Amino acid sequence: MFFLTGEYDHQIDAKNRIRIPAKLKGSEDKLYFSKGTNNCIFVFYEAAVKEKLEKIEEIKISEVEKQKGLRAFMYSLKLVELDPQGRLVIPPELKAFAKIKKDIKICGSGSRIEIWAKEVYDEYFSDTDENFDVNFSYLDI
Repeated sequence: MFFLTGEYDHQIDAKNRIRIPAKLKGSEDKLYFSKGTNNCIFVFYEAAVKEKLEKIEEIKISEVEKQKGLRAFMYSLKLVELDPQGRLVIPPELKAFAKIKKDIKICGSGSRIEIWAKEVYDEYFSDTDENFDVNFSYLDI
């Protein structure tokens, strides 16, 4: 089980490299990147990917819509290893998907890390404070 929280402002460099904040990355030297919802990038520890794969293996071949979702996720999943300076290169297709230009937000989201283009993040969360009670009620916790 993972407990990743917080948000951090960063920038991507000219070679598509980023650093994951130490509070989120921990001791991991390999992370898995995939397309995420709402045009963000999901980043998983290897153990979290294994948990997801166990659940995915339960999807029956006859479940056509779930198979489509499985394929979309698996096709976008990329293993990314840290370079000697502790940086990770965002795959170009994921950078384009997430509409990343320069400024990014890196967030802990429970069992995963999310990377957002700052502009997309700001738009997505533009009403969070004024609608906090409503949004929080959806969690049913």
